[in-house]
Amino acid sequence: MAGILVVAETSGGNFRRVSLETLSKARELTGALGGPLAAVVAGSGISGNAGDLGAYGAEKVFVVDNEALGTGLAAPHVDVIAKLQAENDFSAILVGGTALGRDIAAALAARLGAGLNSDSIDLTANGSALRARRPAFGGQNLVDAEWTSGPAIALVRPNSFPASESGGTAEVVTVTPEISDAALAAKVTARKPAEAGKIGLEEASMIVSGGRGLGAPENFATVEALASALGAAVGASRAAVDAGWYPHPNQVGQTGKTVSPNLYIACGISGAVQHKVGMQTSDVIIAINKDEDAPIFQFADLGVVGDLFEILPQLTDLVKARQG
Repeated sequence: MAGILVVAETSGGNFRRVSLETLSKARELTGALGGPLAAVVAGSGISGNAGDLGAYGAEKVFVVDNEALGTGLAAPHVDVIAKLQAENDFSAILVGGTALGRDIAAALAARLGAGLNSDSIDLTANGSALRARRPAFGGQNLVDAEWTSGPAIALVRPNSFPASESGGTAEVVTVTPEISDAALAAKVTARKPAEAGKIGLEEASMIVSGGRGLGAPENFATVEALASALGAAVGASRAAVDAGWYPHPNQVGQTGKTVSPNLYIACGISGAVQHKVGMQTSDVIIAINKDEDAPIFQFADLGVVGDLFEILPQLTDLVKARQG
């Protein structure tokens, strides 16, 4: 067994950032693990930009275009990847931790009888073996795990690595899919698109998050106002989500999403380990909390001790004034 296969997911005609991050990391591992670095792009009506993955390290890109691969269901993708694995015998298959990616990785591991490490935040080589690091016990500990047999399937948390270009080129290979009747049994009967204008957390360059310190769900309006003024996404702590104050897709943390924006503003968030795991790689962290002993001040770049209901409106007005 040799080589690495990265599952490259697209959205709106562009590659998901986590796919580019994973491919960049895989490029660092090829020397130790051996073999070529390949990527697979599967979808319906996918654009002709597959060759762009060469810039991130892919030597070969398999392109699979079929209507069944654009439904958002995992089973057709599993058929495609399992066939590629049978033909190429990759030692590792890396999948980005998106909603679709999680389904694909789990079903693929079951199909191949392979081991799966989920929520991998780092990948390294231990000799010629792949090693994954992932959080455990609510993020309080980190576990290094290896596979006892191949292929090694790793599900990578978004924003765990930088996406970096190497300037290479890739051979693009068009593949005719063989999708089973069983994979086509499930049907998508309806779709509910995300609200127009909403910025996705994992792709956002700025995030304003609210926590239990807001006191009530209606007070998230102050967080949303600042986010709107900045052009930022809105996040929430687990406590706020568990209380029903804000939707789960906006949760940042160990059981939510991992983010790495240029600016992260935490409003009324204590900074428990579970939340820290999800946002600690942000370039600049600003914490606003009336409790001067809140744990978040220990790792924030800038801390403001005070009443967020007085601070946020003033900050929002100042941002609007600076923007003219």
